[in-house]
Amino acid sequence: MGTETALNEALPAGRAGVSSLPNWSETARTAGTVTASMLTIVIPALNEQESIGLTIQRCLDARERIRRIGHVADVEIIVVSDGSTDRTAHLAQEFAAREKAVRVIVFEKNRGYGAAIKEGFAQGSGDLVAFLDADGTCDPNYFGELCAALQAQHTILAIGSRMGKGSEMPRIRRIGNLFYALLLGFLSGQAVSDTASGMRVIRRDALASLYPLPDGLHFTPAMSARALMLRERVAEVPMPYAERIGDSKLRVLRDGVRFMLSIRDAALLYQPSRLFGFVASFCVAIGALLGAYPVEFYWGNRRLEEWMIYRLLLCGLLFISAFSLIAASVLSERILSLVYHRPQQSFLSSVLSKLLERSRVAVAAAFAVIAAVVLVWPGFVELARTGHVTMHWSRPIAAVFLLEFALFAFIYVILQKIVELWQSQLSHDVINRRKPERL
Repeated sequence: MGTETALNEALPAGRAGVSSLPNWSETARTAGTVTASMLTIVIPALNEQESIGLTIQRCLDARERIRRIGHVADVEIIVVSDGSTDRTAHLAQEFAAREKAVRVIVFEKNRGYGAAIKEGFAQGSGDLVAFLDADGTCDPNYFGELCAALQAQHTILAIGSRMGKGSEMPRIRRIGNLFYALLLGFLSGQAVSDTASGMRVIRRDALASLYPLPDGLHFTPAMSARALMLRERVAEVPMPYAERIGDSKLRVLRDGVRFMLSIRDAALLYQPSRLFGFVASFCVAIGALLGAYPVEFYWGNRRLEEWMIYRLLLCGLLFISAFSLIAASVLSERILSLVYHRPQQSFLSSVLSKLLERSRVAVAAAFAVIAAVVLVWPGFVELARTGHVTMHWSRPIAAVFLLEFALFAFIYVILQKIVELWQSQLSHDVINRRKPERL
């Protein structure tokens, strides 16, 4: 009863009581969940002497509930002192001396939040691995719900969401988490409310697909980004979040930039077409807005004003950039299909791949060259006859952009051919490996 009462008090108003949480235990039972043999809880700690003892004790007290709710046979706790210069390691070792379930790993020098977690995973024995911040903000009892959700929903990752109404997270961090969640949701097509939660459970056999992960504090958003970009299902369980004990190690600006770069890297690694497509769409939209008035003016007056040259130059740059980004999107998807042995990821990428088929782009490039020559040919003729050119500036500018398009298009055609040769070579190698060896 003591644990249940503590949970009731920790839950935000209107959500008190374990019964108000999703009944993952019952769901897991009906889904035929297989009990995990061991849950390894890793606690990374850097100078957390004020809170480390309480955090370890709360994990020990939560073991029975985790076993019962989370369908876990046993629980082990690994504390990693990440170069602590206070009494963090000493206090953790006192627990380890009297509790068999607790082990302590001591880094002499600081290696980073992510490095500490990865070392704990490597030395742990659980087929489910988890981590929990040492600052007292998260309730380890909720590992029960996380384990149950992960097993019942057959996901590789279960995240404790700190974004509920009763969360004591500082406002600036709530705004940042919301921004990262929206950005990652847009890029991955899946919704997760808390991308940087410091409490989660992962299947050990999924670590190989999630690694490599960074050593710093951006370990958590990088993990979320990789899981979502791989189109893996991720479970979320709402949980209370308390004000931390001691000083935070997070630096909003520095670590915020690292979080952004982690999301970018995951997008480029697994779904670059979304990132390229977004920037290309932006270029097309701005180019169309800027070019609308000159086109309308020319349609009505059959001429262009001198000042329009600057706008048209920018429009040409934006449209050429959009084509280059779309071409990069198609090429990257084809390369990734070779690396990960997967088909096209979306309907849009499949359509773009067909539209930018090598022969079609080659024909378009050839027509662009011909159109450029036709536009400036009168000027060449006039120059040859009179020694000077009176042709309007709009013709050579249009010809230059057509030639630029043709150049990028021919480069794209060559790169497409290279990818096709790779694909043919890889297919040949696979077939040869499957042939039985001749005696």
